[in-house]
Amino acid sequence: MVVEEKIIKEIKFGILSPDEIRRMSVTAIVTSDLYDEDGRPIQGGLMDPRLGAIAPGQICLTCGNDAKHCPGHFGHIELARPVIHVGFVRYIYDALRATCRRCGRLLLPENELQRYLRLLERLEQRWPLLAQLLVTVVKKKAAKVTECPHCGERQYKIVLEKPYSFYEERPEGRVQLNPLEVRTRLERISNDDARLLGLDPQEARPEWMVLTVLPVPPIHVRPSIVLETGIRAEDDLTHKLADIVRTNERLRELLESGAPQALIDEHWLLLQYHVATYIDNELPRIPVARHRGGRPLKGLAQRLKGKEGRFRGNLSGKRVDYSARTVISPDPNISINEVGVPEAIAKTLTVRVPVTPWNLEEMRRYVLNGPDRWPGANYVITKDGRKIDLRYADRKRIAEMLEPGWYVERHLKDGDIVLFNRQPSLHRMSIMAHVVKVLPGKTFRINLLVCPPYNADFDGDEMNLHVPRTEEAQAEARELMLVQYHILSPRYGGPIIGGLQDYISGAYLLTSKATLLSQEDVVDLLSAAGYRGEIPEPAILSPKKRWTGKQLVSLFLPKDFNFRSKARVAAGIFLCEDEWCWNDSFITIKEGELLTGVLDKKAIGAEQPKNMMHWLIKEYGTDYARYVYDNMFKMFIRFIEKRGFTMTVDDVALPKEAKEKIREILREAEKKVYELIEIYKQGKLEPVPGRTLEESLELRILDVLSDARKKVEDVVVDYLDPFNNVYIMARTGARGNELNITQMAALLGQQSVRGERIHRGYRGRFLPHFKPGDLGPAARGFVYSSFYDGLSPLEVFFHAAGGREGLVDTAVRTSQSGYMQRRLVNALQDLRVEYDGTVRTPQGEVVQLVYGEDGVDPMKSAHGKAVDIDREIERVIGWRV
Repeated sequence: MVVEEKIIKEIKFGILSPDEIRRMSVTAIVTSDLYDEDGRPIQGGLMDPRLGAIAPGQICLTCGNDAKHCPGHFGHIELARPVIHVGFVRYIYDALRATCRRCGRLLLPENELQRYLRLLERLEQRWPLLAQLLVTVVKKKAAKVTECPHCGERQYKIVLEKPYSFYEERPEGRVQLNPLEVRTRLERISNDDARLLGLDPQEARPEWMVLTVLPVPPIHVRPSIVLETGIRAEDDLTHKLADIVRTNERLRELLESGAPQALIDEHWLLLQYHVATYIDNELPRIPVARHRGGRPLKGLAQRLKGKEGRFRGNLSGKRVDYSARTVISPDPNISINEVGVPEAIAKTLTVRVPVTPWNLEEMRRYVLNGPDRWPGANYVITKDGRKIDLRYADRKRIAEMLEPGWYVERHLKDGDIVLFNRQPSLHRMSIMAHVVKVLPGKTFRINLLVCPPYNADFDGDEMNLHVPRTEEAQAEARELMLVQYHILSPRYGGPIIGGLQDYISGAYLLTSKATLLSQEDVVDLLSAAGYRGEIPEPAILSPKKRWTGKQLVSLFLPKDFNFRSKARVAAGIFLCEDEWCWNDSFITIKEGELLTGVLDKKAIGAEQPKNMMHWLIKEYGTDYARYVYDNMFKMFIRFIEKRGFTMTVDDVALPKEAKEKIREILREAEKKVYELIEIYKQGKLEPVPGRTLEESLELRILDVLSDARKKVEDVVVDYLDPFNNVYIMARTGARGNELNITQMAALLGQQSVRGERIHRGYRGRFLPHFKPGDLGPAARGFVYSSFYDGLSPLEVFFHAAGGREGLVDTAVRTSQSGYMQRRLVNALQDLRVEYDGTVRTPQGEVVQLVYGEDGVDPMKSAHGKAVDIDREIERVIGWRV
């Protein structure tokens, strides 16, 4: 049988009329009691069995289906008095303002109404968005009219007091309109006028916005749960509906017994409150409905909206099966493509494999191993779809019965492909495919080089692992999402995966020309790197055979690779502009030989476009890049491990003469600051354009102090040994910078809040330890001490004030950028590049004639350029230059 394919043309929303609510209802709800003494649901109560079957084995009294197939059925509550539907208050308000209080017509002349109606019909067919605009214009125009053009009745101003109270400002004063009056007015609106108010009278009459009958959702929507103690806990909606029924029955009794109007109004208002908070329990100006324990109840609106609601929480994104989460830890010995998976997780996550004549024996082994021995299997699925749990089955018998056509849910094993993710997932590389390597222990292991794309560190970070279930998903993950295909980032056209910290220090120390290696060292380093091949001739033959680190690095480079670039250490006294330089800080690679220069962050670092690794990846492919990352980089950390690399407090100790120089610089700066303050007090200070005198003084003082700090930095750099470990880390880009060293060794400098010197505290001064009006450096947060010498209590306080701002700023920035990214992603997620090269919306509208206006994939570009011509020349004839 061929099933006819239907395409949805449109979806239309409307409002349920009281008649329709009664028609679709299977019973009127008349009591707030749920169960009788025996614990059976009461007929006419909120858990009436006619509303649907949800318990296993229960048969629905309405449709005769069991719990699995019963769709659930609505009931209804006949309200004793109408109440306003809080979701439609805006539309009711617009309708009351735009129509006559006596005849109910729109407050515009008849000929104008006819003209607008004809225009609306035409616009609805051609431009529906313009039709909405016309409705807004009509509402605004009608709301300004003070006398009805149809019956001559004077109109009074309607005031809405949120959430649901309407008032009319009459000559005798402000009068409240109760829902009955509001409904009567809305009933008078004609169908044509309703259309001009933006309503379709067939689907949504205005008076239906005031409820006379309340639909009661099926039990499926609000199931009760049985707690461990045996007590039934009802859903929030059931609680709220019980309140509505209780108040409604009390109001009906009061009406029938002829109670005083004040008492009736009080209960009517309570009914209105319960119905409103049932729909939305976050309304302004009214108290939130709560449980007995004080927890706010979830209304219908809360179920749907927001991050935890139905759409974002359960439809756009949801919790999934076949996933694992645990802490991550580093393992430099696995490939960048691999992830170390704990055995316990490998035994829980399964891959469904069809049994074939070729893998029958292997599958039998898995079945015999069972769920507790890795590699085993947890389930077997027979040809007829039965699932057998191997925990409780006779595994030997099942292994013998196994035949092609069955499926085995086997454990995760080495070589399987999985998706690995770290939240927040900010870019494409936050989720990549890794190859499983099952390891002992309880943490996921990843290669350190893969940390930058995930922004992961090992201070307790957790990551998620997902197993793709189908062959297609596995093939896509392996071919499109594998780590090696994401070394180059589309963010800046350069490698996002690369060396960090110890890798960079190790590469620098290994390739430094001061490093000479014995044969034992060479063998050890190359075996750590997994090198298989000849050891090169030693660079020094006599008096002892010695190799250089540059020779070892050259073994991993392609024989036709050329590269020239400044190293990161090429600065200050180590500056080199070309290879004819003694400082060994200009990298020259000719025909695969590293001739001069040291490898540091500029050559092998992560997130460094146009570095050595970038060209290796672009020109020799991702397989080669993976080989280099997996092998050569191991050599760097093996070398730093053998050499030892640590820091001591003496690495930032300055000699006496350096400290004296620093004191002199600070005395000079202090003198200049007080001179500026004196000029300011005399009124002779020249203001900075667009700034007040006070602001100008502050800017000048900041300039003086920052100059002083820079001079101090130069002194520190001059006096520290450039080959001590702290300085090596800073120069190579492994960790820290000159400023950090200056703060440790010499002085902390100016602490700031919002880019200004710290001044808010006591009146006229930040702390009571200074004189009022003191504008000197110390009184406004300039810290003269260093971490080496220790800070005074006052300086610690200034430092804490500056540091606090950083923490607050980080938290605020994170939330703002997260929300901004969410809006951008939602705005752009439907654009796609078509086969003709254009970028289009799902409707086929052209956004760009060529992707990015230049057709260049930023991931495959040279830091944004389609072609880097200088590099192409260097690549081809670099060996001659």
